[in-house]
Formats: sequence, structure tokens, C-alpha cells
Amino acid sequence: MKKIALTGIKPTGAPHIGNFLGAIQPALELAKTHDALYFIADYHALTSVRDKVLLREQIYSLAATWLAAGLDPDKVTFYRQSDIPEVFELTWILSCMAPKGLLNRAHAYKAATDVNTEAGHDLDHGIDCGLFYYPILMAADILLFSCHVVPVGQDQKQHLEITRDIAQTFNQTFGKILTLPEPLIQEEVKTVPGIDGRKMSKSYKNEIPLYTTSKKLKKRINQIVTDSKDVNDPKDPDNCNLFAIYCQFATAEAIAKTRARYLTGGLGYGELKGELFHLVDTFLSAGRARYDELMTDKNQIDIILAEGAEKARSIAKPLLEKVRKAIGVQKP
Repeated sequence: MKKIALTGIKPTGAPHIGNFLGAIQPALELAKTHDALYFIADYHALTSVRDKVLLREQIYSLAATWLAAGLDPDKVTFYRQSDIPEVFELTWILSCMAPKGLLNRAHAYKAATDVNTEAGHDLDHGIDCGLFYYPILMAADILLFSCHVVPVGQDQKQHLEITRDIAQTFNQTFGKILTLPEPLIQEEVKTVPGIDGRKMSKSYKNEIPLYTTSKKLKKRINQIVTDSKDVNDPKDPDNCNLFAIYCQFATAEAIAKTRARYLTGGLGYGELKGELFHLVDTFLSAGRARYDELMTDKNQIDIILAEGAEKARSIAKPLLEKVRKAIGVQKP
């Protein structure tokens, strides 16, 4: 039997090409070797998104993005977190297994309290319970589906450790029911630079949006920061942000030829930006068409997510029934 893999996707902002190359594509590869589940973590987003219209639009946009990127709902389970009530019942049960001291050490909560301490505020000033209980909701997302592996970055590895701790406490108390997940951490995560040379990130406002129009894509690529060297001047490809982005899309042969032109001179940044635009625009064209189709007819997305929720609940209900019997609220 294949192992079960779970990927959660938080709907907070439009994905960019860095997300696509560094996270979306590797996550979709899991479906080739695992029984893969993917879910939109809309309730997790409530810790930062309070605009209901914006949240709804971001849920649709995120679903359309993953579907356009190649997620096949017939081969995997793709659902919206809020459509699975079993998640939230299990969250409460697990909260009764979670020591407060364990949650006190969670990175996000600790970082927020450190800021308050430095500012001379009360320790919990401005911190809501959603932030504090975030790791428990994440644990419920994972444990409800008996996942074996969860792809996470180094910054979220602690959440998996918390999940395992809570599951072990439950199993020691009520019997071995919950599967302890393992973090799946890529040793070489593809880091895509933004237009200013730093890691591409919405927080830096240096991203190249995914599935934007050709016109907007061209404008953004033209904004990539370069130095002021003349066309005929030799240039250093290893310290050029434009070349670094180009390497994400060009063939090995094209990269070698372009590198040679950098070193000898004769290549202008405007020319390379034009070539990069053509490469990226072509690379994204099929996905963009599918994305636009889905966002024009969002009923397609609703149907896909509803069918995914039905599949997900068929997995969740039996596990929750075992949990309910184990803790004594349901007859064996």
C-alpha cells in the first residue's frame, strides 16, 4: 500500500512563480508515489485575513492555481478544510491532550510574545487564541487522515513535532489509534530570486505573479533590477539577478550560451529581459488559460471541492468514530 501524504495550502495572497517552482510542483510530484491529499486551509487563514470577500476570492484563486498547475482531482483528494467538520471536533479533543507549555514554545506564538516583551507590553498583547491554538488545528488536519508524511519547510518542522507529541499522548492514554506523521523536508528546495535579488516573497513585494496577463508579466519582468553596465561590457552572470531568474526557465544549452555572452560582452539586459518574458509567458500559457477558465466559471471549482470533501469525509469519519469510542463519548 502507498503511504499517505498530506499538503495544506493557506489562501493568503496570490501565488507567484517562486511558489510554483519551489512548492507547488514538488508537492504535486507526491501524487506519483503516495496516496495524496491536498486541502485549502481556509480556517488557518482567519489568523490574518478578516475580509470575507477577500478570503472567498483567495480560496477560489488558490484552488484554480493548483488545478491549473496540474492537480488532478480524479487521482488525488482535493478539498476545503471548512467542509470537513470532523477536523474541528478532533481539534477540541486534541486540545485536551496538549500541554499549554508545549504550545507556549511554538515558534509563531513565541515570536509574538518576544515582540511584546521588547516593546514593554503585556506578554499576550494583541495575540488571539487562533494564533496560540494554530498547531492543534494543524495536528487535527494531519492526524484525522492517518498521514504518514507531510511536506514542510524547516520553519514548520516544529508543528510536526507538536503533532507527534499530541498523538503520542493520545495513544498512550486511549490506545494506538493515531498515526504519527513524519516531516518530508526537501534537502534542496528551489529558491527563486525576486526582481530585487532577494528570495521571491510577497512580503518583499518583489514577486512575479503566477498566471497574470502577458502584459502585466512583461511589465514585471522589465522591472527586474540590474546594474548600469553597457551592452558591450563583460558582466558577471553569478551576481546578476536577471540571469538567476533566466536559469529557472531556459534550457542548459541556452544558459551556457548566455553565460558566455555575459563574460565576453555584447549582451544587453533589455535583450535578455525580452527573451525571459518569452520563456516565462510560454511556460505559463497553458496553465493561465485553465486558471482563467476556472475563475470565469467558479461553479467548476465548487463542484471539484465538494466532490473532494465527500472523499475526504469518507476517510475522516471512520477515524473520528474510533476516537469517539476510545474517549468514551460513543458506545464501542
